[in-house]
Amino acid sequence: MSMQIVEKSGEGLSRVYGVTVPVADLNERLEARIVEITPQLNIKGFRPGKVPAAHVRRLHGKALMAEVVEQTISETTQKVLEDNKLRPAGEPDLKPEGDIAQVIDGKADLSYEIAVEIMPDFEPTDLTKIALTRPVYEPTETEVDEALDELAKQSRTYEPRTGKSLKSKDGDQLLIDFVGRIDGEAFQGGTAEDSELVLGSGQFIPGFEEQLVGAKPGDEVIVKVAFPADYQAANLAGKDAEFTTTVKEVRAPVDGKADDALAERLGVENLEKLKELLKQNLESQYAGASRFKLKRALLDVLDEKHDFPLPPKMVEAEFNAIWQQVQADKERGGLPPEDAEKSDDQLQTEYRKIAERRVRLGLVLAEIGRVNNVQVTEQELLDAMRQEAMRYGPQAQQIFDMFRQNAGMQAQLRAPIFEDKVVDLIVDKATVTDEKVSKDDLLKEDDMPEGYGA
Repeated sequence: MSMQIVEKSGEGLSRVYGVTVPVADLNERLEARIVEITPQLNIKGFRPGKVPAAHVRRLHGKALMAEVVEQTISETTQKVLEDNKLRPAGEPDLKPEGDIAQVIDGKADLSYEIAVEIMPDFEPTDLTKIALTRPVYEPTETEVDEALDELAKQSRTYEPRTGKSLKSKDGDQLLIDFVGRIDGEAFQGGTAEDSELVLGSGQFIPGFEEQLVGAKPGDEVIVKVAFPADYQAANLAGKDAEFTTTVKEVRAPVDGKADDALAERLGVENLEKLKELLKQNLESQYAGASRFKLKRALLDVLDEKHDFPLPPKMVEAEFNAIWQQVQADKERGGLPPEDAEKSDDQLQTEYRKIAERRVRLGLVLAEIGRVNNVQVTEQELLDAMRQEAMRYGPQAQQIFDMFRQNAGMQAQLRAPIFEDKVVDLIVDKATVTDEKVSKDDLLKEDDMPEGYGA
């Protein structure tokens, strides 16, 4: 196939090429396509495979030429990228030139323009010269005991109150029947029998539980409340209601004991094994916090050591995604206090820096991964798909199948795996010094530097 390629501009990371494919080449491809499909056609009045080419052209010529043009554009665009050794930063923009209808009619050359942003050409920093400090902290026996005590509290039971005072207290569990009414009429979902309610737990709507503190078995209490304005049942939202509530039992909490029986109830061999598991869990939590801070420090170093032009469209896409979230947070009053008083111009300036940093770091990590042949294996991707699917419970298999059939969803899972593998690679090559810190220092949230994010 003969074609003409002309570079129209090449400033910075932008490249624009003009491509022209002669009409003779298009018509030649059209004839080849007609020959290819003719044996498959079943047209009334003709034996299979015996339809004249002229008749096929008359019936399907324009549709087939449209296919030819689409395929030609795809092939020639790829050839432009390969011949010029370009690594596109995104999908090229294609702009037809001339009368496309004349092209489809087979009367004009195909001319179009390719505009593409290319990846910046840079050399990653020497990974062996990176120096990092990793904060570390080991859980103490006291922390393990505290975690065990908390676990015992969570396994508390409730027993009926005995003695002189049977009045309920905050933290007690009540066994109650109730009938709810609005304007004297019972409403759907407002009636229950043998309902267990822990006072102070916030299980029921605001104001309900407080009115049952001090109640005794056999008491009938008229609980007066107002449904919140944003209550999920729209027919009840904002309305006043009365609940005729009968207290059947008042049960006092009994804290569980940290013993072998507790361990066995939790499916563990004995108390010592349970303490080992709790210690391992704490170690895992602290290791995760340590890795997070180490990774953040690494990203700061990579950001400082690399300065190169960024593809404008990549930055704009990243900024738009960030800004959309900022606007959503602003509408629901969820902006951080330090941002709430800033103008949109100030916020856009700051978040554009964040977008630039994210793009820069993404390109640096991608290049380090490419140079070092970092790959995400199929098994790693499958494991991630299964793990994500399991979050959906009964729908896990359906979600897993969706992942397997959707390349875009797979790419979203592959990206963080790739990033973690590149980070591990860099940490292995860098000089990393462990520094013992306090638990508070390890777990505290540091202020993010301007432009942080990746």
